[in-house]
Amino acid sequence: MSASSSSEKMSPAELRATIGLAGVYGLRMFGLFIILPVFAFYAEDLPGGNNYTLIGIALGAYGLTQAILQIPFGWLSDRIGRKPVIYIGLILFAIGSLIAALALDIYWVILGRIIQGAGAISAAVMALAADLTREEHRTKAMATIGMTIGTVFAISLIVAPVLNQWIGVPGIFAMTGVLALLAMIVVKKIIPDPQISRFHSDTEASPASFGSVLRDTQLLRLNYGIFALHATLMALWLVVPLTLRKAGMAADDHWQIYLPVLLLSIVLIIPAIIYAEKKAQLKFVFIAAIALLLIGQVLLATTFDSIWGTAIALLVFFTAFNLLEASLPSLISKIAPVGAKGTAIGIYSSTQFLGAFVGAAVGGYLFGNYGSSALYSFCGLLLIVWLILAVTMKAPAAVRSKMYHVQEMDSNKSKEMSRELAAIPGVYEALVLANERVAYLKVDMKGFDEEKVIKLLGEET
Repeated sequence: MSASSSSEKMSPAELRATIGLAGVYGLRMFGLFIILPVFAFYAEDLPGGNNYTLIGIALGAYGLTQAILQIPFGWLSDRIGRKPVIYIGLILFAIGSLIAALALDIYWVILGRIIQGAGAISAAVMALAADLTREEHRTKAMATIGMTIGTVFAISLIVAPVLNQWIGVPGIFAMTGVLALLAMIVVKKIIPDPQISRFHSDTEASPASFGSVLRDTQLLRLNYGIFALHATLMALWLVVPLTLRKAGMAADDHWQIYLPVLLLSIVLIIPAIIYAEKKAQLKFVFIAAIALLLIGQVLLATTFDSIWGTAIALLVFFTAFNLLEASLPSLISKIAPVGAKGTAIGIYSSTQFLGAFVGAAVGGYLFGNYGSSALYSFCGLLLIVWLILAVTMKAPAAVRSKMYHVQEMDSNKSKEMSRELAAIPGVYEALVLANERVAYLKVDMKGFDEEKVIKLLGEET
């Protein structure tokens, strides 16, 4: 038996795989976010672009197919290999980008976005990362890949107005298609081929775990949360660019608001994240962030005639948004059963993309038919419900996930070892999976006796 050493650094191959896959994953999110600040302006000159319901569907269609196909693509990667699935996904993404770039009306843009989203490689990317990293470094690899969401979102908002000025929205679509083809080269040349490709319960969805995850009221609260967060984000982005233009700021200059707002919001959340983790106050910070998000969207609804007012409202909103984006995966990890963590993350991620679609489509319909007040009311209702659910949730235990490699054993032996590990001081939950040859633990680091764990595993394997 070999126990993991947390002090050990990633190997060059692991580091290369993590950075490369983070780039490929980031490209997917870039395709979703890049048109948010500029699409409403572009659509005004498209046949059918005066229908805000269709504009919303065009923005959100990407999320619908991503939500539906993400988990199945992960399962497909178990059967035919990670890289083939990623290649298929990137080709679909490139085809969708080309269709959207050449679109002559809003309907062709919608078709292009549907096909873009159909290249749902997120689960396959995570599974490949698990294949290419050792157990002790897998959490770091997943966190690095996950961090690209916030990073890419910030980059998208800042560069989109500039790119729109240079190449227009069709050019942006074409650029994302070219980037997808270049990403295939990265996957082929830079990311190593896995020596062994197998199922990982900490990163992949298991059909057997769906029932238990979907019945867990704590996880359902978090799934609703990520749904509401991205629904609100997409809905608001139908009106924010128009609001800034109405207040007197040219569309090409909007980055001058987005850049300082996003940078400052990232700085502001650092103390809150440290406080939440160090003081075990994750629930308090979480609730405060939802309340702040609600305040931010109320400010957006009431300061629409002022550039400075909108800028302050956006700062409040994005400070809360970035804090929640950072907090939610941590909460999922702490609450999900150790053997169903991958399933919980898969459902969570699919719900996130479904929220993006629903928010954009419903927001577009409300804005087009009833005005901005209806859209803001919709967002406010989503957030109020989320706030109530968050207040009534149980405070998560202050635990961290640990993984250890174990040697081959039968199922009876693994069950016995799971019970013995769970009895060790500081161990909150333990599960040994014989088929994966891994021991998953949730531990309270204050009272955790890691030496005893290592000794037990060494003696019994």
